[in-house]
Amino acid sequence: MGPSSNLRAGSIDVPSSTRGEDAVSQLANFVWGIADQLRGVYKPAQYGTVTLPFVILRRMEGILEGHREMIHDLIATTPHEGALAAKLRSKGLHFWNSSDYTLKSLLGDPDNLAANLIDYVSAFSHNVADIFPSFKFEQSISKLDDNDRLYLLVSQFSDVDMRPDVLSNAEMGELFEHLIFRFNTASNETAGEHFTPRDAIRLMVDLLLAPDSDVLATPGTVRTIYDPAAGTGGMLSVAEERIMDLNDKAKVALSGQELNDESYAVCKSDMIAKGQAVDAIKLGDTLRNDHHFGTQYDYCLSNPPYGGDWKSAEKVVRDEHNKGGGRFDAGLPRISDGQTLFLQHLVSKMRPAHAGKENSGGRAAIVLNGSPLFTGGAGSGESEIRRWLIESDLVDALVALPTNMFYNTGIATYVWLLDNHKPAERKGKIQLIDATSFWTKLRKNLGSKNREISDTDRERILKLYDDYEDNDHSKILDSADFGYWEITVEQPLRLRFLVDAQRIDEYLAVKQLTKLDEGVLTGLRTALISVAGKPYGNRDEFTKALRYAVKATGNGLALPVVKALVAVIGERDENADICSDTKGNPEPDIGLRDTELVPFHDTIDDYFERDVLPFVPDAWIDESKTKVGCEIPVTRLFYKYVPPRPLAEIDAELNALTEEIVELLRVVEA
Repeated sequence: MGPSSNLRAGSIDVPSSTRGEDAVSQLANFVWGIADQLRGVYKPAQYGTVTLPFVILRRMEGILEGHREMIHDLIATTPHEGALAAKLRSKGLHFWNSSDYTLKSLLGDPDNLAANLIDYVSAFSHNVADIFPSFKFEQSISKLDDNDRLYLLVSQFSDVDMRPDVLSNAEMGELFEHLIFRFNTASNETAGEHFTPRDAIRLMVDLLLAPDSDVLATPGTVRTIYDPAAGTGGMLSVAEERIMDLNDKAKVALSGQELNDESYAVCKSDMIAKGQAVDAIKLGDTLRNDHHFGTQYDYCLSNPPYGGDWKSAEKVVRDEHNKGGGRFDAGLPRISDGQTLFLQHLVSKMRPAHAGKENSGGRAAIVLNGSPLFTGGAGSGESEIRRWLIESDLVDALVALPTNMFYNTGIATYVWLLDNHKPAERKGKIQLIDATSFWTKLRKNLGSKNREISDTDRERILKLYDDYEDNDHSKILDSADFGYWEITVEQPLRLRFLVDAQRIDEYLAVKQLTKLDEGVLTGLRTALISVAGKPYGNRDEFTKALRYAVKATGNGLALPVVKALVAVIGERDENADICSDTKGNPEPDIGLRDTELVPFHDTIDDYFERDVLPFVPDAWIDESKTKVGCEIPVTRLFYKYVPPRPLAEIDAELNALTEEIVELLRVVEA
């Protein structure tokens, strides 16, 4: 924070002692107040599109303030744009504006305000030229001007002081978060699609950086950070701030990609304010088109859409998977949920590890819902992706977060920590952390969010990670603990046969018999009547008796027809003889078929002999159907049995309530 004592926002005058979250909240209230003046001209869903460009423009003005004369001098003497950009970078500036306008000076010519404002925005350097078109800013300017709102907005925003020494980069990120949440809530949109709560990000970043804290403090440290679903850039911003806290001499390069136009524009603006390479923020669908193809990073962070389908990227993703050698070799999930695709994508973006080389490799932190942990049975795309991640020893830790942590959902969420160069003590292991009880209640709900991870909560979680011990909130498991075989258990088919004369029409209605000519059907009816009422406990005996009966009528039946008739007459009977195939092998009873999950720490034979044969001694395993599966049962592993209260205690409580009700009724009757 700089030395300035006031944060001016129209009528707001915030002392430096109350700056930070309160100041950002008050500034957000001020901007919201301006947006509220758009009522009638715009719908609430459009407020953000109109006002956010003004916030960004005012921030950019604040960055350039005090440098304008120098910029104009350099523009006059440096006609080549590349050389001009290099000179300005050397002075800490990564963009410029070639006009003489400011929001304040534009007010001096109200008749030409709209045209001059468009000229002013158009005069920014090409590397930021796509920010304002992302908001359709020219259309907004024209509409505001036509409805006598433009002068009002320009006037009010020109009084807001957003210089970096007054409003830090971190506070700008907080401001964007406040505004986007409010705008999306007002329009009933899902604000959480655009940003992640700062408390969740801080935890993810600290977990991500935890093993490297000593290295990050080394002079000359250079680190690259990437987010494939960058939103407004919150994760990138917090990661950079944390590294700079550890080492203010470190060099941090941020990169990301975002699908939403407006979020992309906000993210890019934030990167400009930080002096980052603005070209490293790309617009587009990461799954369909990785604009950072071939580039890998020290750290990756992401909060991709929960349960979002990947239909728009389906062709590209399937082609890449089928071709092999790409991001999605491990498997493809259901089309309705692309979270595990982002897991694979992050692995592809982690800097490679080199054997014997210290500090090589990359780490990633991604927050997902519970689906990627267990959805999909053995052999499914999701299971195969989990299996690949675990067998490749890429999963370092999983942290179960408290519910009601995010703005647009109260569901359970989990942070996955990935590492392709684990320290020796963590190799072949996965740490599970139950942080569901580490939260602090918010004074005021923010959408679905009524809990936050405070600094104290975060320290407790980090300590669990650093201590790396088994306890009530931390489990250290071998990779094999998550794998299992899905075996198919068969039981022999046992059928009894008793032709019911009252059901012969039902037997003859079988599809395979309907095409027979009338003479054959008549003979078959006679044959069935002749064997009716006699029970058979052996299929071969019944089949033989039926064929003789048919032959006695002067007809013959093809084998498929006989099988169809036998199948419809036969009824399951555990006391009947086993039905066998032509090789004498018992046939399986599909109705009794079952699957069992055998964990890798057991053996299939031991499990079968111990848990199956004592109950169904004639069962066997169809080995051709055995599959390998993988799941991460976090909730089950941390489950604690709570015995029910004693019955006497419950009875006493019910009696007390009954007496209370009776007493109340007496009062009413009196």
